[in-house]
This record gives sequence, C-alpha cells and structure tokens, in this order.
Amino acid sequence: MPKVFITRPIPEEGINLLKEKGYEVVMNSEDRLLGREAFLKELREGKFDAVLTQLTEKIDDEIFEAAGVQCKIFANYAVGYDNIDVASAEKRGLIITNTPGVLTNSVAEHTFALMLAIAHRVAEGDRFTRAGKYVGWAPMLLLGNDLSSKTIGIVGLGRIGSRVAYHAVKGFDAKIIYHDPNRNADFEKEYGATYKEKLEDLLSEADFVSIHVPLMESTRHLINAERLKSMKPSAYLINTSRGPIVDEKALVLALKNKVIKGAALDVFEEEPKLAPGLAELENAVLTPHLASATEETRAAMSRLAAENIIAALEGQTPPNLVKKS
Repeated sequence: MPKVFITRPIPEEGINLLKEKGYEVVMNSEDRLLGREAFLKELREGKFDAVLTQLTEKIDDEIFEAAGVQCKIFANYAVGYDNIDVASAEKRGLIITNTPGVLTNSVAEHTFALMLAIAHRVAEGDRFTRAGKYVGWAPMLLLGNDLSSKTIGIVGLGRIGSRVAYHAVKGFDAKIIYHDPNRNADFEKEYGATYKEKLEDLLSEADFVSIHVPLMESTRHLINAERLKSMKPSAYLINTSRGPIVDEKALVLALKNKVIKGAALDVFEEEPKLAPGLAELENAVLTPHLASATEETRAAMSRLAAENIIAALEGQTPPNLVKKS
C-alpha cells in the first residue's frame, strides 16, 4: 500500500481521493509549519512513496535524501515552486508537481479587492470608524480614487495577469498596458492592450501596477527603489505574486515619502515578518497571503495535488509536472 505524507492539514477533497485509491495517508495534524528537524525525522522514519508539501517549506537535497529512494513525487500545494530545488529533484529522478490554473480566478479577484481597498481607503476607513472617529458625513472625509477608466499596468502576463486584465476591461473600462518577456498579439487585440518592452515605461504610465511574475533570480527585487521612483506619485502598487519581487524596505521609504500614493500587498519579502515600519503606514493595505484562500479554490488545489500524486504512483505523467526551466 503506497504511503503519502501531507505536511499540514488541507481540505478533505484531496485526502479522500488518496484514501479511495487505497493509499495510507499520514498527515501532520497540527495546522502549523513542521520544524525542519521534525520534517526530516518524519521522512526518514515514514518511508513514504509521495509527499504533499506547502510553499512555506524549503524542499532541497537534504529533504530528498531523507525521503529515500522509494519516494517518487513531491507535490507542491501551490502554483509557485520557488521553495523547491527542482534541479536536484531531477537529478534524483524525483517528480515535482504544482497546482496551477485552479487558483487563477480567486487570485485575480483578490487583486481587485486590494486595488479597491487601497484606492477607496477601505481598510483605513474601517479603522477610523471602529476607533469612534466617525461623527458624520463630510465632503472631504477620506477621499480616495476611482478605479474605473484608469490605466492598469500588468507585470507578467500569465494566467492570473490575463484574468486581471479581463476584470479590468470588462468591469472597470480600464486601459491595459503590460510588460512580459513575450509579446501577445491576441491578448492585445482582445483587450485593446499596449505592450511595454521596458518595465520603466509601464511604471511611468500606470495608475495601478499589478505584479504577476514568478520568483526567480531575475525577478528578485524587480521593483526596487529606482523603479518605485519611476512610478507616478498618484500611483498604487499591488503585489499578489511573491514577496521578494518587491524590495520591501525601499517600498516603506517610498510610501513614507509619498513617492507613490499607496500599496496593497498579499505577500511579503520575509514572510511572516514585515519590513520595519510597514504595518504603521496608513497608505498600505496588508493581507496575510490570502489570495487563493477561498473554500472553492483551496478544495480544488487539494484535489489537483492528489491527482498529481495518483498519476505519479500509477506510472503516468502527472497533469502538472514541473521541470527546470
């Protein structure tokens, strides 16, 4: 009977799929990150055929060694896989998978939740009201900005970036500009979008800059102090991709000094830590990596991770195989 280790509780949909196949499922029952030594111990003693991991866990050669030769697959419960040493896995003949596609809608929706929250000062207004400061309507109270008909700059035109463009155009009559290594003529035709070969050109024109690139060495601190200065003083930065893409300390200074008007972040450079001063800023909206946190999406991610495991253990190619780029 194949054994599967799940490093942290996930929705039952995927667990049930594994059990229906007759697999033995062992799961860390506490909803917290396993310590490194505890993780290694579980792998060495468990002799698992598959491991279902979380994006918060560093999966490297030491982990692969501890898992043993009988382990066939590490299935990441995330679309990103920058936490996994894919090259090392390939050398060992290990399969790596992720869960793309199923979280596209929820992340795109959360992106707009953040855009609206920062532009309409929703979180700030909530704090203001709860503090008992609201004494009645006033014409100049907490004035924000409209999203409709603004220019939205999309950095990274994958599934999520494209879905953000869909909502922006269909729902808010927005103008779309985008930056990506690859130009997409079909996308431009469908959404009236304009390609910006240089990132700085996008930054200087956009009212909202939305980040949707994967974390790689080439994208680490893609948004740095100099590029923040390229943005309009009236512009907002939105990040629902990976924290280290933005130089968080530089962003704090930019927000304090009104280099840009505001920022809304769902991810952080050193999660769960925040850069000093970020939490105190009124012109920042911060959510704790919630973009895919809907019942529907997390259940779908659970199913997809399980389907990847089942395919690998049955000698088939998993539907979401990750290869070193």
